[in-house]
Amino acid sequence: MLIDTHAHLDYPDFQQDLDEVLARAANEGVTRVITIGTGLDSSARAIALAEKYPQVYAVVGVHPTNVLEEEADFLPALRELARHPKVAAIGETGLDYHHLPSETLQTSPALAALQAESPEDAQAAVMDGAYKSAQADAFRAQLDLAVELGLNVVIHQRDAWDDTLDLLKPYTGKVRGVYHCFGNFPDQARQILDLGHLVSFTGIVTFKNAGLARECAVTLPLDKFMVETDCPYLAPVPFRGKRCEPAHTRLVAEKIAAERGISLQDLASATTQTAEGFFRLK
Repeated sequence: MLIDTHAHLDYPDFQQDLDEVLARAANEGVTRVITIGTGLDSSARAIALAEKYPQVYAVVGVHPTNVLEEEADFLPALRELARHPKVAAIGETGLDYHHLPSETLQTSPALAALQAESPEDAQAAVMDGAYKSAQADAFRAQLDLAVELGLNVVIHQRDAWDDTLDLLKPYTGKVRGVYHCFGNFPDQARQILDLGHLVSFTGIVTFKNAGLARECAVTLPLDKFMVETDCPYLAPVPFRGKRCEPAHTRLVAEKIAAERGISLQDLASATTQTAEGFFRLK
């Protein structure tokens, strides 16, 4: 029995065949799926799916790259969504600096050669700073909501390691998080665990160039991580490049079990128990 702890079932990719997708998951032993909201509308769709399918649970939140698309005061609406009985956590929330607004601006080559700051450079700094600040405000607001409602958080972090940790540290002992789609260094994973949080692994562990993710999956304590797909993204080998779906959770678990030298049953039992506790599943 496995749980896909991070899926995006509300995405258009699954609009035509979700019943079949969930049936394939069940056939592979993936008996429950956590579908993750990335904004208010997405979170409402996640709840609707959780209402329709007994094996589906919802996580509601505003993804860091979507913060500017929501109203500044999105929290009351998110609070109402989060009170639904099938909402299992807040998220996904966090920080993502991978694509900043400054990428849309073109800096003058002549001024750059003179190591001078162009007006575009100054504008870029302001835009990037405002974007990061908006993400941080939304992250804190969702962490506060998680504390208020007694829920845990699903954390998205990309190219923002130090800032994410700095924002999360004041909440130590108040709320737990899972860093989903983890692929950082083992010592960074231990930083997270030392603060009482968890990590989760995707199909990346099956990729040839994903040595760090595999090393973490092998060396971390068996009760400190979960498995996920992040579908429709990151399909594991041999489906890489195609649509990912919850059934592929089994391939993620099989790869980690093989790398650790344990049975799939032992890996599934441990990760399921961890997921049940973290998401407070019945």
